[in-house]
Amino acid sequence: MQVYTYSEARQKLASVLDKAETTGGVIIKRRDGRSFTVVPQKSPVSPLDVPSIGARISTDELVDLVREERSRTRGRKSRQEREAEG
Repeated sequence: MQVYTYSEARQKLASVLDKAETTGGVIIKRRDGRSFTVVPQKSPVSPLDVPSIGARISTDELVDLVREERSRTRGRKSRQEREAEG
């Protein structure tokens, strides 16, 4: 872990935080010998959390559309299966 003095960390806080993010953490040492570790926190947001598209459609309508599409494509072979047959 990269070690910074308190003064360095105070003067270059943005770069110290960037370094902590890229390396997993940094240590800041004070003149009196105490040291502190700065580590990035994991984001509480799910990677599956995506912004909405602003469609004016209800959940029920969306579910109906998905079910309709699935029923239309049942029995069809996937592109990979068709390509494998030649």
